[in-house]
Formats: sequence, C-alpha cells, structure tokens
Amino acid sequence: MGKRIIVGCPVSDYHLYCTDEYLNALKSLTYKDYDILLVDNSKEDTFFKDLIKKWINTARISFNENPRIRIVASRNILRQKALEGNYDYFLSLEQDVIPPKNIIEMAMSHKKDILSGIYCGNIKIGDQVRILPLVYKFPPESRLNEAKQIIDNSNLKQLKAEMNSSYLDMVKAYYTIEEIEKEKSPTKVHSCGLGAVLISRKVLEKIEFRYSEKYRGFDDVWFCEDAKENGFEIYADPRIKCKHLIKNRGWHWKDLLK
Repeated sequence: MGKRIIVGCPVSDYHLYCTDEYLNALKSLTYKDYDILLVDNSKEDTFFKDLIKKWINTARISFNENPRIRIVASRNILRQKALEGNYDYFLSLEQDVIPPKNIIEMAMSHKKDILSGIYCGNIKIGDQVRILPLVYKFPPESRLNEAKQIIDNSNLKQLKAEMNSSYLDMVKAYYTIEEIEKEKSPTKVHSCGLGAVLISRKVLEKIEFRYSEKYRGFDDVWFCEDAKENGFEIYADPRIKCKHLIKNRGWHWKDLLK
C-alpha cells in the first residue's frame, strides 16, 4: 500500500494573483494517493467561499493582523490534520510555488524525513538584490570566529542560549543557482523554507510550527531549528525545480509585519 500524503498550506487573498495557477498545479500532481487541504487566513471570507465553489477542500481561521500568528495557526491545522488523518507525509506547498507534477514521487524516492525542492527568491545582500535559492548551506569553518563575534555582540547571544545551538547551527550561507545545481541529489542543507518541502509524520509528531515574538523570522526558521534540535537532518533535491510566482506580487512581507 502506498504512502498517504496531505498537500497544502496557509492561503489568503494576498496571493489572489497566482491562485488559479497554484490550484491547477495542486490538482495536476501525478502521485495517486494524496489529499488537498488549504487553510484560509484572509480578513474577509470571499476568498474562502470562492475556493469552496471550486471544490477545493478548505478550512478557515479567524483573521489576525499579525501575519506570523495567522500563518502559524494555519500551518498547525495542517499538522493536526496530517496526524489525525493518519497521513504518512505532509507536502508543504505554498500558494506562490509551482512544483513539477511528480514532486511527491521525486521527494519520496530519497526516504528522508525532510526533503525540500528548489525555488528562488529576491535576497538583499549589501546594496544588491540577488535571485538566490531559498535553501541554505552550512558556512565554512572559517566563518565561525566571525559568527561568534556577531552573535556575542547582539541579541542573538540570548537566542543561542535559549536554543542550545552551536555557532555553526545558527549561521547559514547562501547558495548561488549554479552552486545548488552542482550538488548531489539529495544534498544535506542547513535549512530551507516551507514553500515546497516534504515532511514525514515522524517529524510532525515531534515538532509544532511556531514563531518567536522576540526574534525576526517566520515559522520556517524555527521549524528548521527545532528539527535539528530533535535530531532530524534537512535535505534538498536540486532536480526538483519549482517556480516562485513573486514577480507580480505587488507587496512585501516586511510591510505586512509593521
């Protein structure tokens, strides 16, 4: 008997511009035994009603002005459904990410507890904005002294103590597109986003999605830290190339967090 998969993510009318393409991608996955669940956290219920009319299995939560609160609440509904519904894996596939149709088969072939596909984002480094993969590699040992100084001279020192993390665990480095394409399949990574990642039931049983009011970052940051703290390794498959539909977004997360 095949593994049962639940596919979905928090959704809202902020991503209305790419919803039709996303829904088509969801319904076009080639794996045989998967169910869809979206969790709407929009302010109004118009978007939710539209999804229901399209026969998309959708739950709804009450709106909160803080996007981190509503996204975490939505993602934990998905976690709960995965556990209570006896699913073997949760494919976290965010509303602006379009995967290859066989993403589930490709990800499951590696038999990893956490396996991410590859999609890119606009990353500001210094005065430049670069298009880089949203999976991150471990930094070279040469950066540890630099990291120690930065962390000890900032509020990250308290975070290090709270997380019981090593300096290496807390410092990530960016891949370029060319670098990630040269990596083996799969390759162990420092961390990843939650845009296109297959997560096993074993992980979901131990880790609840969360965020920190004291520190920046969405739940993907804390999911990866908690996963490593619980002994899980994070992998990425450079062959699983996804589109990230951010060109026509028209807004930025930092503006929603004000």
